[in-house]
Amino acid sequence: MATDDVIETDAVIIGAGPVGLFQAFQLGLLEIRAHIIDALPHPGGQPAELYPDKPIYDIPAVPACTGQELTDALLKQVRPFAPTFHLGQTVSCVERQDDDRFLISTSRQISLLTRTVFIAAGVGAFEPRRLKLDGLENFEGSQLFFFPRLAEHEIGRRVLVVGDTDGALQWALTLVNHGGVDVTLMHRRDVFQSGTDLQSQMRALCSQGRMRLLIGQATACESNGERLNAVTVLRADGAAERLDVDSVYVMQGLSPRLGPVAQWGLALERKQLVVDTSTFSTSEPGIFAVGDINTYPGKKKLIVCGFHECVLAAYAAATRVFPGKAIHLEYTTSSSRLHRLLEVQPNPLDGSVP
Repeated sequence: MATDDVIETDAVIIGAGPVGLFQAFQLGLLEIRAHIIDALPHPGGQPAELYPDKPIYDIPAVPACTGQELTDALLKQVRPFAPTFHLGQTVSCVERQDDDRFLISTSRQISLLTRTVFIAAGVGAFEPRRLKLDGLENFEGSQLFFFPRLAEHEIGRRVLVVGDTDGALQWALTLVNHGGVDVTLMHRRDVFQSGTDLQSQMRALCSQGRMRLLIGQATACESNGERLNAVTVLRADGAAERLDVDSVYVMQGLSPRLGPVAQWGLALERKQLVVDTSTFSTSEPGIFAVGDINTYPGKKKLIVCGFHECVLAAYAAATRVFPGKAIHLEYTTSSSRLHRLLEVQPNPLDGSVP
């Protein structure tokens, strides 16, 4: 591999959930450059994807916030350090090099050469639950999607949305309200996980003839080899129906998968990474694990515990990134170096930080 194709950095964080984002912040305070990789197409991890509107009550000094609000706040906090995001992809390989750095390859053929690795993957990489139809995977990215894209792309098209989640119903409603899209929402039974308000809106649009609700399960797909043309559905009444489609959105929720992490030779206990609680290093020096992916005596799977782990892991990593350099504990209230990094403006009257 040509060196021009490899991105060199101090740290790679696997996972862009709350703990991964806070890890990037803590590394930034120590002037450690970070890249962040996540399987989802946007930051925020499980809280932003699975319960973006549900309140969280145990974040310190924040009486209540939603998963999306927490994500937005963490992104704002880490912004001065400008971590680079590589979203919608997973890590396929981690290889230690002769100079003790790690070469990381992703599912989108991105290569990074890093001094340290932080696994903040929660309970694993969240991947969309798929429709198991022979040949359907051939159209992923062209006619098969797992997350919304611009509604403008679907104007004049016949769109099938599969799922009963908030995301599925919201996307179907968005397409209908945008106009010019023939929308069918399909679920295997007439009971939904989504909120009652979304269900009421969906049923109102169906009664107006502006969209269709189809209760049944897809059993096959039809194509001409280059283009997906139709999906066969076994309806709840036992009849089979051929449904013409131009786009299919499968939005049946996400499932966690430990994936390649299990093949990296790291010490595992019940599918979790064993760590040293003084550094949060795994069994492989230079690879750290923070958040729900790790295990140790007394472990509690709480976001606030993951935040604590990030601090110790960052300081431990600094000794690898800056060998021989003394790493001092500094406080954001008084350190002029940290104020400069955080782009904090001093009070012009007395030089203090407001």
